[in-house]
Amino acid sequence: MIGVLPALSIVYVRRFVKEPPVWVENRRLQRTQQREVRVPLVKIFKRGLLYNTLTACWWMASAFIVGYSIGGMFPTYLQKDLQLSPALVALPVMLQSIVFFLSGSFWGMVADRVGRRLAIIIPALLTIPVAPLYLMTGDYTMIVAWFTVQGAFGGGGMHVLYPAYLAERFPTEVRATASGFVYHQGAIFGGLTAPVITYFAVNWHLGFAIPMLVGTVLASISVALAVMAGPETRGKELVAELVVA
Repeated sequence: MIGVLPALSIVYVRRFVKEPPVWVENRRLQRTQQREVRVPLVKIFKRGLLYNTLTACWWMASAFIVGYSIGGMFPTYLQKDLQLSPALVALPVMLQSIVFFLSGSFWGMVADRVGRRLAIIIPALLTIPVAPLYLMTGDYTMIVAWFTVQGAFGGGGMHVLYPAYLAERFPTEVRATASGFVYHQGAIFGGLTAPVITYFAVNWHLGFAIPMLVGTVLASISVALAVMAGPETRGKELVAELVVA
């Protein structure tokens, strides 16, 4: 119920937040030049944008699988496999969330210095050696410590740049549609993570740790490869000029 409250901010946004000047000017150009983009979702799958769209979909699907393999199933793992109480489950989750929040500015600065791709690839790869340190131990202190550290990498570091990088990858006419489509198709794949991990944990009698580790490692590698295949956008200026209209 508390989580629903921020949704009420949409009333303020709709009433007081103005559209970005770049978007407003782009819409003006579309109308005055009679080149309006009627179905932007179709445009992102046409020649010139198709490769960018597909690699972005690959990247975002992999990223969601990482996120759910690390965080989405972690409380279930602690409760079902290790039989921990809700209070003991809450501590590492809370600490990782704090580190996730604090690491955002750091990886943003890294992205401005070395580029968007490296700032996503580095934490994606650092996620891999950290994951077994909290999944392959029964020591609660180790679990708390290393899961908290994971908040700076797979828990947060590789995720904080998605809004900026998605915006910079697509031209203004289709930016909102492309970002929304790419992000939410990734969420669909991420939604499959829990039942797949649970299937192997229960039906194959593996427990949750091993399927979570496999999902984290494979999806982190996939994130690195997908981002490597995409464009570098550091320093790109968002402009109003018509590109695909």
